[in-house]
Amino acid sequence: MRWRGAPWPLPAALALLAAAAAGCAAPGAGHVSSRAAPTAAVTVPLPPVVDHVTTDDGTVFLTYDDGAERDPRFIDLVRERRLPVSMFLTDSVMGPGYGHFARLRAVGANLQNHTLDHPALPGLPYAGQRAQICGQQRKLASRFGIRPRLFRPPYGTYDTTTLRAAADCGIAAVVLWRVTLEPDGHLTYAHGPHRLLPGDIVSVPSGEAPPLSLAERTTRLLAELDERDLKVGRLEDHVGRHPGPAASGPAGVTPVPAGGTSSPSGATSSLSGA
Repeated sequence: MRWRGAPWPLPAALALLAAAAAGCAAPGAGHVSSRAAPTAAVTVPLPPVVDHVTTDDGTVFLTYDDGAERDPRFIDLVRERRLPVSMFLTDSVMGPGYGHFARLRAVGANLQNHTLDHPALPGLPYAGQRAQICGQQRKLASRFGIRPRLFRPPYGTYDTTTLRAAADCGIAAVVLWRVTLEPDGHLTYAHGPHRLLPGDIVSVPSGEAPPLSLAERTTRLLAELDERDLKVGRLEDHVGRHPGPAASGPAGVTPVPAGGTSSPSGATSSLSGA
């Protein structure tokens, strides 16, 4: 095309060509690229695994598993004694009993996660374990509007995949136990002294046609606690308030040591029936 008007100055034309060439060059110092820098993946710390709480106030913690037993007298006992019990619930075991646990929650019980279907988790792939844990999180959220921070693996067994899946589902602590209240009302101990100690986490598994009802077993346990000058504490005040690495755990929590009650290797232990 013919230029109309004054001729284009040669120095200006060269400057224009240089600027165009610089725009096509690779980004250098001072150049801001429009391509977003990749962001580092966020790693959620593994939750601590605990079966005991460090406390000096004579407190023990009562935890109930599965949800198979729906004793209406137990609701009355929780209300009358103002017991801050923790219920680790399994969806397939609860069946149509969500109304019972809504009433328990209304009188002070805390509802936590015990998987959808109560499978033994060690060895299952990540997707399967995550489905069991996150699935129950969603069930409890839809039924009660809550998102539990505590999780109890069925049978007290787990592996590293369990901890990763639990962390990814929003679990802040994996709760085992040192003491079991058996269906006939007597206590058994996974390790340590064969007596109740401050900070003990007591598991009360559901029984099939137990000789004593849930209310009767709990009443017997409360009588023993009174004799030993112990009281029932709210586990959620001590465990799962802040997620932290399994090696240390939140303040006041005693993590289960390697080779203790259960281990990330997935080996089963004496904890059974929960």
